Order: sequence, then structure tokens, then C-alpha cells
Amino acid sequence: MDIIREVEEKLKPRDIDYEFNVGDTVRLEFKIIEGNKERIQPFEGICISKRGNGLRSMFTLRKISSNIGVERTFPLYSPRISSLKVVRKGRKRRAKLYYLRHKVGKKATVKEARYSPKQRERIDGS
Repeated sequence: MDIIREVEEKLKPRDIDYEFNVGDTVRLEFKIIEGNKERIQPFEGICISKRGNGLRSMFTLRKISSNIGVERTFPLYSPRISSLKVVRKGRKRRAKLYYLRHKVGKKATVKEARYSPKQRERIDGS
């Protein structure tokens, strides 16, 4: 197993460092190739799960579009992800937020995390 981790570390892109957790609202721009055309599709939603480690790690985003829940799972180190930005940090108590699938309306959201000025300085500084 250590051989696999060593190979993954060599292949892992060094310039990509996505810092987000489950419960955060994330805006993602994903490249879609249709024939010989390429376009960028934005997707903004709550991260309901992160799994795996190394190059094989994946995450799932969920959003409500026209009163229909839409979930997409993305590989974290996919070359098709052009940008990933955390819109807001969420406050949660679970590792997986699958219970949001059964919630409707305002209850299908995660409360925003609040930080004291010292905590905010520590987060932004590191």
C-alpha cells in the first residue's frame, strides 16, 4: 500500500490546494467538452461528502435547482476543474450530510460558521 501512496504523491499536482470541508458552500467551474467545443459550467452547492485520499479523493456537491435536488460527484484533482472557491463556511456536526436529501426549503441548508476575530485571523493567516 505504501508504494501506491508514493506513486500518487509523485503524480499529485503541487499547484492545486483546495481547502474546504463538508458543510461549506462551494462554487466550482467545470470544463465540459462537447465534440470539438469546450465550455465552462459553473456549479454551486453544499459539499455533503468528501471521501478517499490522494489522487482518488472525491467530493459531492448538492444544490436545489427549480425545486429539484441536484447532486454531482467530482474527483478532487480532476484536470477539468478550472476553479474552486469557498463561498461560505458551514457549521455542521456530521462527516456526511446525507440527511439534507430529505429536507425541503430552508431546512436543506447548513448554518454559517461564526468565528471570533482571533479565530478569523488564525484561519486567514495560515
